[in-house]
Amino acid sequence: MEPLITKLWSFDYFVAWRGFLFSALILNFVFACQFLFLQPLVSALDTKPGDAAALFERVSQNVKVKKYSEALNDLNSAIEADPALSEAYWHRASLLRQLCRYDESERSYKKFLEMKPGDSAAEKELSQLHQSKSAFDSATNLLETGDIKKALEYIEKVVLVFSPACSKAKLLKAKLLLSDKDYSSVISETGYILKEDEDNLEALLLRGRAYYYLADHDVALRHYQKGLRSDPEHGELKKAYFGLKNLLKKTKSAEDNASKGKLRLAVEEYKAALTMDPNHSAHNVNLHLGLCKVLVKLGRGKDAISSCSEALELDGELIDALVQRGEAKLLTEDWEGAVADLKEAAEKSPQDRNIRETLMRAERSLKLSQRKDWYKILGVSKTASVSEIKKAYKKLALQWHPDKNVENREEAENKFREIAAAYEILGDEEKRTRYDQGEDIDDMGSGMGGGGFNPFGGGGQQYTFHFEGGFPGGGFGGFHF
Repeated sequence: MEPLITKLWSFDYFVAWRGFLFSALILNFVFACQFLFLQPLVSALDTKPGDAAALFERVSQNVKVKKYSEALNDLNSAIEADPALSEAYWHRASLLRQLCRYDESERSYKKFLEMKPGDSAAEKELSQLHQSKSAFDSATNLLETGDIKKALEYIEKVVLVFSPACSKAKLLKAKLLLSDKDYSSVISETGYILKEDEDNLEALLLRGRAYYYLADHDVALRHYQKGLRSDPEHGELKKAYFGLKNLLKKTKSAEDNASKGKLRLAVEEYKAALTMDPNHSAHNVNLHLGLCKVLVKLGRGKDAISSCSEALELDGELIDALVQRGEAKLLTEDWEGAVADLKEAAEKSPQDRNIRETLMRAERSLKLSQRKDWYKILGVSKTASVSEIKKAYKKLALQWHPDKNVENREEAENKFREIAAAYEILGDEEKRTRYDQGEDIDDMGSGMGGGGFNPFGGGGQQYTFHFEGGFPGGGFGGFHF
């Protein structure tokens, strides 16, 4: 019996001892948690002069490394533990001002000034707070009215002077720079924001748009995608992402149709792509150029000139657009305009043989356009027969014979001289053929030396013209000058 009692006593003793150990472990765990999680609060609650200085030094260090939440937590804990710790209100007010949390900051400044009335440094900072808030509000309003330059002046004061830690002000600055089309600066400004907060959706959107307007579409898409991974339903990011995808799809369709020779369909696709974002100059310049090339191939010179001119407005150094516009002007018989465009292109790219050849063709066309149109002078078509040419000549020679135009003899002589020169070329089969082939034969042929054909000569010489069968209707069979 005794051994059983001994065993039971031993068991109870073991259970009791185990319970004691278990309780001790739990208490140690609780004390450890309190030490780990409440240590910052304990430090902040200790408001002895030396400890307060250490607190503010820690706050200062956190601000330097941009750990603003940690700094505010320390200050809030200190104020909660000792509401009379005036310096904590001042530090908190200053930090909140830098973060653009103006209303909270103002309350903290006023609380400090209740404790330390007339403190000049605090009053100065409170004045800066009001200036910062006013500048921020002014910049916001000016963005809405479109006065971007003035808005940037205001927001610079906020970012650089009064509230350098304010992400709202930095984002507003990036928006203003985007509106001002300073895309490189937008990329730079949003880069700073994303270093502090890599998932800042507004910064990702603004940076993506900057890359988009620089036509760096792959990088823009990556920014939009990163933002949408954080928030798949973000309205602006979705709009930007799918808008860009659709633009690229429409552009590729236009280019593919152009390369396959489906020119009319390509024209429609290019036009549709251009309506998708009229402000996307860096991309639209290529759309205008692509459209111009297709229109030239279709022979639609006037429309092609318009498209290439649009491209050159966006990029005046676009040589290809100058060449294509020159080609389009050849289609509309604007010879001088074509030569001017092609000559400028050749000067910009002197090694390009194709441009030089096109320029030579344009100069030849210009030269041909400047020579007299003998067919037009005689009023006959380029396919007129020899008899038709002779008939037209006789009729016009009679009409403009100086003896029949006494009152306007000088004009008649000029007209008669021109008619005779036309017949000199077109009445001769060999000369007519060479003229039709584009040869310059203005200085060739009898009677045409020097200043051209002159039936009246000079120095008192006489010239006799005979028309076979006389003039129509009879009369002069021959006459002298």
